[in-house]
Amino acid sequence: MNIQLVESLANVIKALSIEERELLNQKLANQSNWQDLRPRILANAQAIQKRRGGKPFEPNIDQIIHQMREERDQQLTADLFSSPEKS
Repeated sequence: MNIQLVESLANVIKALSIEERELLNQKLANQSNWQDLRPRILANAQAIQKRRGGKPFEPNIDQIIHQMREERDQQLTADLFSSPEKS
């Protein structure tokens, strides 16, 4: 446990104005409400799947992600091994 970090955070929170504390509380509450959204997300996914007649999306999302990673790897490799331009 990082006691020094916790103490520092407590001091920062104590220094906040009322409005800033309310905003902080809202942000923290929004972070924890994702589990409340899960049933709605699943219901929406089922509705989309029903509307599509059970057909998968084309192209497959895994293929898209793989292709994007390959393209980014190529960009990074090219940047890494390219010679610097001379001015």
